[in-house]
Amino acid sequence: MKAAQITAFGAPDVLRINDVARPAPGAGEVVVTVEASSVNGLDTIVRAGGLRIVTGRRFPIGVGLDFAGVVAATGTDVRQHRVGDRVWGTVHPMKRHTVAGAAECVTVPADRIGPAPEALSSVEAASLVVAGTTALTALRDTLRLTSGERLLVRGAAGGVGTAAVQLARATGAHVTALSRGRHAEALRELGADEVFDYGTTTPERIGPFDVVLDTVGSDMNGFRRRLARHGRMATIALSASSVAAIAASSVHGGRRIRALNSNPDTALLRDLAGHVTSGGLRPVIDSVFPLADIASAHRAFERGGVVGKQVVAVSDA
Repeated sequence: MKAAQITAFGAPDVLRINDVARPAPGAGEVVVTVEASSVNGLDTIVRAGGLRIVTGRRFPIGVGLDFAGVVAATGTDVRQHRVGDRVWGTVHPMKRHTVAGAAECVTVPADRIGPAPEALSSVEAASLVVAGTTALTALRDTLRLTSGERLLVRGAAGGVGTAAVQLARATGAHVTALSRGRHAEALRELGADEVFDYGTTTPERIGPFDVVLDTVGSDMNGFRRRLARHGRMATIALSASSVAAIAASSVHGGRRIRALNSNPDTALLRDLAGHVTSGGLRPVIDSVFPLADIASAHRAFERGGVVGKQVVAVSDA
């Protein structure tokens, strides 16, 4: 079968489509015939060598954190999934994989997949797996957003941002989006009450907010100061500056900045599917690339400046 793999650390050109052995499931595992995957920040970090401590330096390394497709085989002790089920899921983000989600088949533990929403194609479903579960974990579990609260989403046009805007609107929060100015109309259609251009808007010009969800990682303390007295802030962007801001916030008392690391299981994927079914969340896709051109998908992700996700179509389904 075909699988996208990293052949050296570096730019998107290090990605290759290689012939690999078709996998078989072990005890508690399932094999999924992958129809689509998407590009996430972790994929580009692994490709660039930013997680050598996890992946090591032996090549090739599989790429593709998430996937959507159909169960092709189940191992012993698997009861909750059957061959032919349409599913979505992820490989483990902190483990080395020779073959990952951007491949014709992938093997994962059964608790890392869930039923995909019936109304979505696999391309649409793949665009929501990581973005949707990350946004849901952030708003519901980490930040505990409630109806009527004022939320700021930084980097609102990205995959996590567009999902967060929708989920927050469904919760009944007042949503302020920070993004490029040209994305204002799209973000208002997704549910943002206000949209500000990050290029011309300083933290002092907006707020205060009860909750801040950050996907950018810069000027963390500036936006932390825009929190109300009992405000909460979380970030998915881990860099030297954001780690320093997180550490400083824990030392100086209230209004801490929390780091967020989503690692979805079947229960969380079922919850996410419920939001899709209820109409509170829909896919937002910028571009779709064939598996053979996954390098272009990574380039598009790293250029940024778009609304929504880059998806890799592995099959025609």
